[in-house]
Amino acid sequence: MILSTFFELFYDNLMETTWLELIAVLFGILSVWFARQANLLVYPTGIVSTVIYVYICFNIQLYADMGINIFYTSMSIYGWYVWTRKDDMQRHRPIRWNTKTQQAIGIAMIPVLYVVIFGLIYVFKQDDPEYMQSYIPYVDSFTTSVFLIGMFYMARKKIENWIYWIAGNIISIPLYFVKGLVFTSFQFTVFLVLAVFGLLEWIKMYNEGRAREQKFVKDLVKSSAD
Repeated sequence: MILSTFFELFYDNLMETTWLELIAVLFGILSVWFARQANLLVYPTGIVSTVIYVYICFNIQLYADMGINIFYTSMSIYGWYVWTRKDDMQRHRPIRWNTKTQQAIGIAMIPVLYVVIFGLIYVFKQDDPEYMQSYIPYVDSFTTSVFLIGMFYMARKKIENWIYWIAGNIISIPLYFVKGLVFTSFQFTVFLVLAVFGLLEWIKMYNEGRAREQKFVKDLVKSSAD
């Protein structure tokens, strides 16, 4: 019965989805797919998705969500810039874990962002008491805060970005399902699976990169000794 209801809601949501939204969802999934591979295409595909969502949110008067997608777009441009920079040895930024300080700052920023985002939602939604008295704005504010930290860490090529995406996706799946947006809930399920694979892939690439660096140092020391 529950499964039947799920597919009915999914079908209804799918039928109500515009082609523009489908394109945004497709490019959003492509962006996560490329992120998993640490491929620079994560950013142009992500920008297409978020720009479309800015337009969609503006048309349906979801101004807080529009602002969030503007921020996502800005962070994608920033990440694109960071990923293309090279150091003095012409090397691109490597994948790294956060330091303890960096991780502490990220965790500390979540409540700060939460207050800011909830404040924006209140400004635009205070005339909707039914919405404001529900749990949705509180959960929305929290997941968005987590996603923003994840986006920043992705731009800095930090492995922990995937942990933030995984946490946010786990919360978003039931949130959007309860809101009746089953298609969006399904999209976050896809994001969750890709994020788990992304975490594993980045850890693997990090270990391989560190192994290459250590071999380079050993070869350099050996050649100097000879």
